[in-house]
Amino acid sequence: MTYDLAELKDCIGTAETAKDLASARLDAEFRATFGDYLAPTAAGEAPLGFHWCLATPAAPQASLGPDGHALGGGLLPPLPGLRRMWAGSKLSFAAAIPVGAEVTRRTTVEDIAEKEGSASKLLFVTLRQDFEIGGELAVREHQTAVYREPASAGSGGGKPAAAEPKPAAQSWQVEGSPPLLFRYSAMTFNAHRIHYDLPYATEVEGYPGLLVHGPLQATLLLNAAAVFAGKAPKGFSCRGRAPLIAGSRFAVKVEEAENGAEAWTETADGAACMTARATWS
Repeated sequence: MTYDLAELKDCIGTAETAKDLASARLDAEFRATFGDYLAPTAAGEAPLGFHWCLATPAAPQASLGPDGHALGGGLLPPLPGLRRMWAGSKLSFAAAIPVGAEVTRRTTVEDIAEKEGSASKLLFVTLRQDFEIGGELAVREHQTAVYREPASAGSGGGKPAAAEPKPAAQSWQVEGSPPLLFRYSAMTFNAHRIHYDLPYATEVEGYPGLLVHGPLQATLLLNAAAVFAGKAPKGFSCRGRAPLIAGSRFAVKVEEAENGAEAWTETADGAACMTARATWS
């Protein structure tokens, strides 16, 4: 990996603030995209997972790298040549986001660490994101991204291994279609080509197909847990285990667990791609 770890660690503690409107149009687009896979909300409240569409970075077109991510200009220096993946998040919910409210996102670099992976070193970057309304906290997220060296074409890109499907108390079947991925990329202003450019995803990054976004899976898991319990969680954590390849149906499953519920996305051949835990106390 070609970066200066000491230089990157100097970024810990840096922060930026952005504002956005939780508009009625975005609320309608979000609901149209996820359809029946959303938990009920009170009148005037945005759905669970809506915060991932707010105050997203708007990098200039000229600043985008070959993979569609911005090469620099944010809280980190450029990291050219590395694949960026959303590894997971830990969230706490203090209040719902009202449709029409102005939302402030305060993002702080919380940690940067290097770890040894099975094939190469991995760089983990953790951001704390506070979503505030009128100066009051609504959602706090500790989000971790992982940067890794490029895969070779045909390497499989970490395709999950088949397994015996796990039983669950609640299970949804979701069509992982390219239009679903396209709509979510548009709502989150995410230009990462692994979600819409099939030749790039397969020939450059080495995946067997397009990838379903991590936050998209997390939104489904979060809402499934809320439907299962009949109320929105107070805490929620999720972790990507393996890439979820688009193009076929996948399951969103929930099972009761001690002091909460466990949830996961599962391929048709039983591989768990993202796991999550929801709590209500």
